[in-house]
Amino acid sequence: MSLSPFTQRPVSGRTLGEYLTDIWATACETLGAAAEQRHHATRELQRLLPDWADDRIEAAPRETSYVADDGFPAEVSANWSGPHPELRMLFDCLSDVPPRIGASDPRWNLWSGSSMFTSISPLFRQPPAAPLWHSMAWRAPDPPAHKVYFGLYGWPVARRYAIVEQAMQLMGLERAWAHARHRIENGARYGSREIEFVGLDIGDSSVARVKIYYRHQDVDIAELNRVASVALQHDEGRALSAYRMLTAGRDHAGAAPLTCLAFRSGHQQAVQATTYLRMPSLTTCEQESVERTAALLGSEGVPPQRFVALTDAFAPRRADGGRGVLELVSHRAGRSGDVTTYFRFPTFAQQSAVPVATAHRA
Repeated sequence: MSLSPFTQRPVSGRTLGEYLTDIWATACETLGAAAEQRHHATRELQRLLPDWADDRIEAAPRETSYVADDGFPAEVSANWSGPHPELRMLFDCLSDVPPRIGASDPRWNLWSGSSMFTSISPLFRQPPAAPLWHSMAWRAPDPPAHKVYFGLYGWPVARRYAIVEQAMQLMGLERAWAHARHRIENGARYGSREIEFVGLDIGDSSVARVKIYYRHQDVDIAELNRVASVALQHDEGRALSAYRMLTAGRDHAGAAPLTCLAFRSGHQQAVQATTYLRMPSLTTCEQESVERTAALLGSEGVPPQRFVALTDAFAPRRADGGRGVLELVSHRAGRSGDVTTYFRFPTFAQQSAVPVATAHRA
């Protein structure tokens, strides 16, 4: 197999923005997006990238991000439901967060159009402020959609829960949150979990979601299924079958899996649940991760060829135990084919000084 552009081409000395644009353009072309449409989406992405996009890639980042374990501040994902995949680029704003709504910044112009964001963001920006991540999601031929994530991983656990409770009250979701938290915490069999992110769909449509992300430790897939079952739109049998495909029938869920619970106005419980598994902790090589994911897509009625092509475009699959690019796979049992694959691109020579987490995003 020929090497991808990302393994053939040296990245040292290029800007982060150039590198991310190449990754995005490769994904758009591989997925067959029309040239005019993908050029528009690429310009939108370039417009939104923080000021670190102008940094030259060296051995270590100027600022370390929690997105990837080498401190790289972005990831790409693809959701495979529907006739056209949804391509996403998530990035950490790091220190480039304008100080107030209304500042002359394209990201703030988007965020300030969301009443949910304007109502709760002050809670998360109190010192020490929660890191702010932005995700642009594009499903051709529709215009891009946007999401934000507040990273709570640096806060004491008690503060995380206190701020989340205040935020859910401000958005009128306190009963749904109380229902979910009671079910999750009172039914736990073993292992532990903590809130790691709060996410928002940017926009004020009736389907805009507030999302709470749990990070688990030492749990099995039955426990993940139990947590996901607090959501209204969850099929326990279908979910368990999907998890078993990714774990090759084993019960253990691997290292630090995640659950995202999505809440919407007008509902008295979480409406959706998405479960994320870290494939490198479940397989011996990238080839094995790709094969299991392809099998899951096929079982969900999604032809896996585009997923395989996208993975091959990013990097050759390695059977020698070396690090690949497929990091996580998520499954949401509320609709057919709702599988998302998350790609990270090892870039810096040194490991990050902060623990590894994920964005994700359902």
